[in-house]
Amino acid sequence: MRRFFQRLSINNNPGWVFILTGLGLILLLGLPLLTLDWRAIGKNFFNSVLSPTALTALKLSLLTSTSTVLVAIATGTPLAYILARWKFRGKNALELLVDLPVVLPPSVAGLALLIAFGRTGVFGVWLNALGITLPFTTVAVMMAQTFVSAPLFVGAAREGFAAVDKQIEEAALVEGANEWQVFRFIMFPLAGRAFLAGLILTWARALGEFGATILFAGNLEGKTQTMPLAIYLGFETYLDVAIALSVMLMVVSVVLLGLM
Repeated sequence: MRRFFQRLSINNNPGWVFILTGLGLILLLGLPLLTLDWRAIGKNFFNSVLSPTALTALKLSLLTSTSTVLVAIATGTPLAYILARWKFRGKNALELLVDLPVVLPPSVAGLALLIAFGRTGVFGVWLNALGITLPFTTVAVMMAQTFVSAPLFVGAAREGFAAVDKQIEEAALVEGANEWQVFRFIMFPLAGRAFLAGLILTWARALGEFGATILFAGNLEGKTQTMPLAIYLGFETYLDVAIALSVMLMVVSVVLLGLM
């Protein structure tokens, strides 16, 4: 095998072989996206983007994904700080629990939410007795998005907090700062880049969430139909809307990656 690559290489420099093999993957990644953009170009693009279905899905996606990010910040920041700076029994198991939704298939996440909080689910029965119904509501969309995306924020913030030099923290405590002051004026600013990266990843993941949402929240226009769900429905009924929404999501993803 080594002799084979040596024969293929020019002056024993396999750089062109790397280029050709890498080009195959680049074409696989780039051609479908370029084709989607090319197909979207036309007079129907803006009409499709401005259609009631597309605008409603866009508004709902922005509302739920932004709300998901706020929930992730409020609940994930303290958890990330605890996992990064505290030592306690069961910490590894807790980290595993937090990271597990990242690798779970979205369909499994949706099924788990439905079994737990569905109308006949383990906790859904108690909620129904209180007059609270979660499945197939906008709140269910936010729960599904939070389930699959919040761990990304916790992971990024945890790495940021863990990277802060402990000597800086200890010096602040020696100088009389309390835990809250250390967190506010030292830990949070120094972990700011990781915090922002986690925020962007969470928002992007929530914006593109599909599998868990359609199982737990359904696909009800104006109520639970986010942009990915509208694309799925449009693929069967109105392809132009599906293509327009796909291009919009792709543009948003490019912007988010640029910010990263």
